[in-house]
Amino acid sequence: MSINNANKQAIVQDFSSSQDPAAGSADAHVTLLDDPEEWSAFGRELPTAGHWESFVVLDGMHCAACALSIEDALRQVPGVLEVDVSAATRRARVVWRPAQVLPSQWMAAVRKAGYRSLPAMDALMREQRLRESRRALWRWLVAGFCMMQVMMYAWPAYQATPGDLSLEMETLLRWASWVISVPVMFFACGPFFSSALRDIRERRVSMDLPVAIGMLITFVVSTLGTFDPGGPFGAEVYFDSLTMFVFFLLSGRLLELRLRDRTAGALEAVANRLPDSVERKNIDTGEFVRVTTRRLKVGDIVRVLPGEAFPADGRITAGETQADEALLTGESRPLSKPLGASVCAGSYNLRAVVEMRVEQTGDGTRFAQVVALMESASLQKPRLAQLADKVARPFLIAVMLAALAAAVWWWPTSPSHAAMVAVAVLIVTCPCALSLATPVSMLTAAGTLARNGVLVRNLQGLESLASVDAVVFDKTGTLTRDGLSVLAVHESAEASITRQQALALAVALARHSLHPVSRAVAAFGGAQVASAEVDTWVLESVREVSGSGVLAIARHPAFPDEALNVRLGSAKFSNAAPREDGGQEVVLSLDVQGALRVALRLELCEDMRSESTAVIAALQREGIHVELLSGDNAAVVRRVAGQVGIADAHGDCTPHDKLARLRELQTAGRHVAMVGDGLNDGPVLAGAHVSFAFGRSVPLAQSRSDFVVMGDQLELVWQSLLLARRTMRVVRQNLLWSAVYNAVCVPLAIAGYMPAWLAGLGMAASSLLVVLNAARLARAPELVALRQNAPAFNFNRPTMPVAALATETI
Repeated sequence: MSINNANKQAIVQDFSSSQDPAAGSADAHVTLLDDPEEWSAFGRELPTAGHWESFVVLDGMHCAACALSIEDALRQVPGVLEVDVSAATRRARVVWRPAQVLPSQWMAAVRKAGYRSLPAMDALMREQRLRESRRALWRWLVAGFCMMQVMMYAWPAYQATPGDLSLEMETLLRWASWVISVPVMFFACGPFFSSALRDIRERRVSMDLPVAIGMLITFVVSTLGTFDPGGPFGAEVYFDSLTMFVFFLLSGRLLELRLRDRTAGALEAVANRLPDSVERKNIDTGEFVRVTTRRLKVGDIVRVLPGEAFPADGRITAGETQADEALLTGESRPLSKPLGASVCAGSYNLRAVVEMRVEQTGDGTRFAQVVALMESASLQKPRLAQLADKVARPFLIAVMLAALAAAVWWWPTSPSHAAMVAVAVLIVTCPCALSLATPVSMLTAAGTLARNGVLVRNLQGLESLASVDAVVFDKTGTLTRDGLSVLAVHESAEASITRQQALALAVALARHSLHPVSRAVAAFGGAQVASAEVDTWVLESVREVSGSGVLAIARHPAFPDEALNVRLGSAKFSNAAPREDGGQEVVLSLDVQGALRVALRLELCEDMRSESTAVIAALQREGIHVELLSGDNAAVVRRVAGQVGIADAHGDCTPHDKLARLRELQTAGRHVAMVGDGLNDGPVLAGAHVSFAFGRSVPLAQSRSDFVVMGDQLELVWQSLLLARRTMRVVRQNLLWSAVYNAVCVPLAIAGYMPAWLAGLGMAASSLLVVLNAARLARAPELVALRQNAPAFNFNRPTMPVAALATETI
């Protein structure tokens, strides 16, 4: 998933050297991206035929108005279907049709709009970020040095009494201040002026336009006062205010850039975990030859060294080691990987050299699905953020009109003072804080959850989760452990096949389902019968009935002229009577002379999660209504509900029944969260206000949930709820601060009580305060709150076997 090194360097060089936003068509280097082989390096092909989804990193944008401008420019390109630009992460998602447009063409549209783009998910983005950070640091240092020098020359004027300074001395100090302010205007203020020129050229408004106008007015007024001390602007010069508020603005942007880079760098670190090249075994010679990772194919044998990431999904074929799968499972401890164990792309080999057989590459790996989820979530705009973006541009226009009105009002009193009042109004207003209030907070919370094993598919889900007052749990894979085991096998004389044939058939059917019961049957049967016996069964028309089981038409050499209708699932689905003792089982039945006959009964056992009782109790203490909905036998569901402390439990539920119950709760005014295993609860997960897909086996590309719990800890659901509530508190704090700041500072600036340097400090501090407040979510105490709570929270006790539970549906 990486662009070849020569192309990488050419593209990055083009990116860093394209300083002229008026550049014409795409540069020859960028046209390298028109090669279809390179598209997967920064995007993926969508299931919709002929459409591609690409991700790019943007340079030159500073606020929500910039994001809207880029979106407008891209949407005007024929063949570009969807565009999402995030001002918080400076990344864009573009859905485009290759039959109509190529990457170089829609990237040229970005460049024509005055911004620069570079393919995301590229290892050299780190180098570009460092280069941008160094430039910002140099501008900040120049502004700081010049500010100190100008303040030194301005100090005598502040301290002197009338007559202390001669006209020649005052003129000399003004000229010295002007000379030192020139580098600030032409170097340190470069990004503000280039952005403002771009806005004027494109006839739009962004945050840099009023700032640049304020800087220009201050410098011009002060220059006129320096060149013509007896003129209308000669009473006072403002070089000290100019250099000071430039320094404050650059300080805020530098710190904000560092905080943003921390988020962007984390995403790129995840996206670039795969090695650029690997050692692949040559089948003919047996030697290992280094090749690029994207050339791997299913069936290849590769050698992975200690400290390297596994390049694809596969199995260990030689050696044994330990792997770090924290990104994929939320498990921070190293996992043992003996011979034959499965390994995931993106996980790290920790101990020894091993060989692995590639089973899945590219977009088919779980790693690629995780990266796609993180990319998609980082570009989403929650409802509050969309509202702030809509407000930002009209707000800026209103600010410029207010500045003009203030200048007209104060002009008869003093033209110089009128100009500085207008500057203060232009500088002090800060829609950036309003635009950043929601997305920065939610992205920080999403990153915190991801580090702890919960992937956020939908940022809006954080807002919904914060207002949840009812939680509905599925049973299997959520309140109970994902794993099941077969305790006993009971054969029946009703069907005319042997025990081994029946067990082999059960394994063949179970392999067509991802449900925990099916996996338990497949694991048990695979150890009891040879693979050759399983393969003798030929299955046709295999279909999984959600909430019931698997059915198919089966053929076997022992019955060459007979096609058997077979079913594996619950007793009701397989036309069998349930066990009298309520034990949990799965039944295999065959069509014998037109009637389904039981061939095999497999008795199952599952484990309750040790933390289930504590999690339920914690939710209920918060006043949250908790229910249990399961396709299992009603008696078993009530028994499990009693063990974990749930008063409302409903069994024998089909997916339709679960959805109907969910609608009842919503009609009653409840804000409902659904926690399911993500396999047969799709309609319910989609119908809830917010949903969790629980379990490591969740197909990420198909899950309809808002949150995917990658780890194996039910407490993560509780912790996510606490963090969501804290996130919305931070969002409200940020929005309140932005509103109060502008409500207080703008009238003060219009009234002439706020000097330009203080306006610059206020603007920088406003955005910085919002970002720093959101950054507190990265250290959210909620992530350990559950373990520190009541003594009942004992997460180290052994799991509780539940052997006497009724039939669990597949």
